[in-house]
Amino acid sequence: MPQRRTAIKDLRKAHTKHLHNLQIKTDLKKTMKKFMTAAVDKKADAVELLKEIYKKFDKAAKCKCLHKKTAARRKSRFARTLGTLATPKQKLA
Repeated sequence: MPQRRTAIKDLRKAHTKHLHNLQIKTDLKKTMKKFMTAAVDKKADAVELLKEIYKKFDKAAKCKCLHKKTAARRKSRFARTLGTLATPKQKLA
Protein backbone atom coordinates (compact mmCIF):
# COMPACT_ATOMS: atom_id res chain seq x y z
CA MET A 1 0.00 0.00 0.00
CA PRO A 2 1.44 3.41 -0.95
CA GLN A 3 2.40 5.81 1.82
CA ARG A 4 2.48 9.20 0.12
CA ARG A 5 -0.63 11.16 -0.71
CA THR A 6 0.21 11.44 -4.40
CA ALA A 7 0.88 7.71 -4.66
CA ILE A 8 -2.49 6.98 -3.04
CA LYS A 9 -4.18 9.29 -5.52
CA ASP A 10 -2.33 7.63 -8.43
CA LEU A 11 -3.48 4.23 -7.22
CA ARG A 12 -7.07 5.45 -7.10
CA LYS A 13 -6.79 6.95 -10.59
CA ALA A 14 -5.25 3.76 -11.98
CA HIS A 15 -8.07 1.68 -10.52
CA THR A 16 -10.71 3.97 -12.04
CA LYS A 17 -8.99 3.92 -15.42
CA HIS A 18 -8.69 0.13 -15.28
CA LEU A 19 -12.42 -0.24 -14.67
CA HIS A 20 -13.21 2.12 -17.54
CA ASN A 21 -10.91 0.26 -19.94
CA LEU A 22 -12.34 -3.07 -18.81
CA GLN A 23 -15.86 -1.87 -19.56
CA ILE A 24 -14.85 -0.77 -23.07
CA LYS A 25 -13.05 -4.05 -23.78
CA THR A 26 -15.89 -6.29 -22.57
CA ASP A 27 -18.41 -4.31 -24.61
CA LEU A 28 -16.16 -4.67 -27.64
CA LYS A 29 -15.81 -8.44 -27.11
CA LYS A 30 -19.59 -8.85 -26.85
CA THR A 31 -20.06 -6.97 -30.11
CA MET A 32 -17.37 -9.06 -31.82
CA LYS A 33 -19.08 -12.26 -30.69
CA LYS A 34 -22.46 -11.02 -32.00
CA PHE A 35 -20.85 -10.12 -35.32
CA MET A 36 -19.13 -13.49 -35.71
CA THR A 37 -22.33 -15.44 -35.04
CA ALA A 38 -24.24 -13.22 -37.48
CA ALA A 39 -21.51 -13.54 -40.12
CA VAL A 40 -21.32 -17.33 -39.85
CA ASP A 41 -25.12 -17.60 -40.07
CA LYS A 42 -25.00 -15.16 -43.03
CA LYS A 43 -27.55 -12.84 -41.51
CA ALA A 44 -28.23 -9.45 -43.05
CA ASP A 45 -27.49 -7.52 -39.86
CA ALA A 46 -23.80 -8.51 -40.02
CA VAL A 47 -23.06 -5.37 -42.05
CA GLU A 48 -24.68 -3.19 -39.38
CA LEU A 49 -22.73 -5.00 -36.68
CA LEU A 50 -19.53 -4.42 -38.66
CA LYS A 51 -20.23 -0.69 -38.57
CA GLU A 52 -20.75 -0.93 -34.82
CA ILE A 53 -17.46 -2.81 -34.44
CA TYR A 54 -15.67 -0.08 -36.40
CA LYS A 55 -17.14 2.52 -34.09
CA LYS A 56 -16.14 0.66 -30.95
CA PHE A 57 -12.60 -0.05 -32.17
CA ASP A 58 -12.13 3.62 -33.02
CA LYS A 59 -13.39 4.63 -29.61
CA ALA A 60 -11.09 2.13 -27.88
CA ALA A 61 -8.12 3.44 -29.87
CA LYS A 62 -9.09 7.03 -29.10
CA CYS A 63 -9.04 6.49 -25.33
CA LYS A 64 -5.83 4.44 -25.66
CA CYS A 65 -7.48 1.27 -24.48
CA LEU A 66 -6.09 -0.36 -27.64
CA HIS A 67 -3.23 0.78 -29.85
CA LYS A 68 -4.47 2.49 -33.01
CA LYS A 69 -2.66 0.04 -35.31
CA THR A 70 -4.09 -2.92 -33.39
CA ALA A 71 -7.56 -1.47 -33.87
CA ALA A 72 -6.91 -0.94 -37.59
CA ARG A 73 -5.61 -4.49 -38.02
CA ARG A 74 -8.61 -6.02 -36.28
CA LYS A 75 -11.06 -3.89 -38.25
CA SER A 76 -9.40 -5.09 -41.44
CA ARG A 77 -9.65 -8.72 -40.38
CA PHE A 78 -13.34 -8.42 -39.55
CA ALA A 79 -14.03 -6.76 -42.91
CA ARG A 80 -12.13 -9.55 -44.65
CA THR A 81 -14.13 -12.14 -42.70
CA LEU A 82 -17.39 -10.60 -43.83
CA GLY A 83 -16.12 -10.40 -47.40
CA THR A 84 -15.04 -14.02 -47.59
CA LEU A 85 -18.33 -15.24 -46.16
CA ALA A 86 -20.39 -13.06 -48.49
CA THR A 87 -18.58 -13.68 -51.79
CA PRO A 88 -19.33 -17.39 -52.42
CA LYS A 89 -23.04 -16.77 -52.17
CA GLN A 90 -22.85 -13.78 -54.51
CA LYS A 91 -20.77 -15.68 -57.09
CA LEU A 92 -23.39 -18.40 -57.34
CA ALA A 93 -26.22 -15.93 -57.86
